[in-house]
Amino acid sequence: MAGAKRKMLALAVSPGRSESANKPPNQTQLKRKASPAKLKKLFVSDNVQNVVSERSQYFTREPQHRLGEDFFHQPCISLAKALLGKVLVRRCSDGTELRGRIVETESYLGGEDKASHSAGGRRTDRNLAMFMKPGTIYVYPIYGIYLCMNISSEGEGAAVLLRSLEPLHGLPVMRELRAARRKESARQLKDKELCNGPSKLCQALNIPRCFDRRDLASDPEVWLERDPDESPIKYPGYSVSAAHRDRVPRGVG
Repeated sequence: MAGAKRKMLALAVSPGRSESANKPPNQTQLKRKASPAKLKKLFVSDNVQNVVSERSQYFTREPQHRLGEDFFHQPCISLAKALLGKVLVRRCSDGTELRGRIVETESYLGGEDKASHSAGGRRTDRNLAMFMKPGTIYVYPIYGIYLCMNISSEGEGAAVLLRSLEPLHGLPVMRELRAARRKESARQLKDKELCNGPSKLCQALNIPRCFDRRDLASDPEVWLERDPDESPIKYPGYSVSAAHRDRVPRGVG
């Protein structure tokens, strides 16, 4: 959703808290490459058994810190801010859990927002998730090959775009998933580069188009959790900044 004046929120986090900060991938992980056939199957069938698995100690239990419906029932800008510091969890078919802390969001205010897919109250089969109950996932493609993940909020056609995550758990799997969409000769991505963009985080957490219209409050494969480390008292390095994104008129520049 590109266009008119935008509201972006970012969370500045104290560095060095990802699980791999002091634990670089071993040589086996660096050298191992999946064949193109396997990589294609990986994205189509969500079969992550061909890559390095790193299971969470919680994968056999229901999430204890899962955010329920009440959390999502708030205005769009308020939700965009509330999402900062929360953890997006993706449970794969083999029980592997991929986790990333939300550090940047962008709000789209519905009919009044000219940059929104729902501008002017426009409702289509593509953007229907934006008009569904708060907490509904809206996944849409860009450039025909990439995906972006949004979360609906209160307000007709309003939703929050997830722009960036701080990877926390399952980094070897994330790295393989990202590598599957890059040239074989490309350098290995740094941890901070795994999820530092809307489409990158969808690749790293294997968020497919079919997740569109799913309910984050109840879905067994993807959900949000409250991070016990998000307290600004415990981590004074946290700060929230807001910025506007302005559209450049055609013919300028």
